[in-house]
Amino acid sequence: MQEVKVYGVWGSPFSRRVEIALKMKGVEYEFIEEDLNNKSEQLLMYNPVHKKIPVLVHNGKPVVESSLIMEYIDETWKENAVQLLPTDPYKRAQVRFWSKFIDDKIMASVGAALLSQGEDVQKAKEEMEEVLQVLESEIIKKELFGGDKVSFLDIIGLFVAYWVPIVQQLLGNYVLTRDKFPGIYEWADQLLDDTFIKENLPHKDKLIPLLRTRFGVQS
Repeated sequence: MQEVKVYGVWGSPFSRRVEIALKMKGVEYEFIEEDLNNKSEQLLMYNPVHKKIPVLVHNGKPVVESSLIMEYIDETWKENAVQLLPTDPYKRAQVRFWSKFIDDKIMASVGAALLSQGEDVQKAKEEMEEVLQVLESEIIKKELFGGDKVSFLDIIGLFVAYWVPIVQQLLGNYVLTRDKFPGIYEWADQLLDDTFIKENLPHKDKLIPLLRTRFGVQS
């Protein structure tokens, strides 16, 4: 019998990636909610380098970093009908590239643009628009959302599709807009309309108070 545990945070897009991947594969797991202000001994033991969530523990062996965990899930439960990554090596490499682009470039630019103050705001917004435009061009050209099937890259991109618009609204600071990035919004609309995705995202009514606390926004 396999033992699968996920150490994470309920409202985290990184934790949610792992949970969605496991559910798509039909893998039963135990979710352990972490308090990032008082991290558990288990989390620190399983991820002593970065001390971050999420961590997948499969039969006592830890795997860290959400995108790497998703790849591990896809490879470990190959017999399951759903496949997250393409089998073609070139296509897999392309998926990994864009996954890294979202995590390294877009996430960094979003944080800088939406949280910057003073003289840095305009420059940060311009840099965020620049990286979003790269993603916009790729989505229009290749349609990242694969028909009626949610893919690896869609799950990675949920941060852009779901979390970023909510944070923008909370902060009253808008960069990702439908008029500037129609391709991203069209993809996001299609993705968020997927029944499985809708059922496995944190509800906005509960997520917004969490984000208010995270960003110090008064209700």
